[in-house]
Amino acid sequence: MEIAVAGASGRAGSEITKELSRRGHSVTAIARNPEKIAALPNVTPTKGDVLDQAGLAKLWAGHDVAVSSVHFLASDPLKLIGAAKDSKVSRYLVVGGAGSLEVAPGVKLVTTPGFPAQYKAEAEKGSAFLDLLRQEKDLNWTFISPSALFVEGERTGKFRLGTDQLLADANGKSWITFADYAIALADEIERPAHLRQRFTVGY
Repeated sequence: MEIAVAGASGRAGSEITKELSRRGHSVTAIARNPEKIAALPNVTPTKGDVLDQAGLAKLWAGHDVAVSSVHFLASDPLKLIGAAKDSKVSRYLVVGGAGSLEVAPGVKLVTTPGFPAQYKAEAEKGSAFLDLLRQEKDLNWTFISPSALFVEGERTGKFRLGTDQLLADANGKSWITFADYAIALADEIERPAHLRQRFTVGY
């Protein structure tokens, strides 16, 4: 498939780009500084600005799938959604956050007392992004939330998927590596199972 990844030089974006390359997809890897993108088979580093809706739509046009892997505070969800619609891509996948996941019925992680203050604004903007997507009638979107801790680590291929509830392992730890998250995202591209839905991945 022809896939465009915005934010391809970031920690999640670089693993997603690597996973898609590994599977033989043709990737347009978009970043403000494309020289930071690793040289990989079938990957074309491309300069782009996620705050430039028209420019991003042009970069995404002609692809089967667009992925945005960008910090919520460093982007504008309305411009990203607008670019996805203007580009006419068949699918739009968003690297989401954990803050909007529920820890109890109706209780979002971001609202809990122990949620780190330094991540609160980012998490709240991610939650608002998801709300905007849920109102979209024309866009074929998927929002993929990592677990609470989104970290460097090995590619194991062993993880669980959930819907709107935070996942945790047998020890109560909620986490996923960028590499395993990238597998779940690539699987969703190849075998769509969550159209116009949010899902989560964790151990």
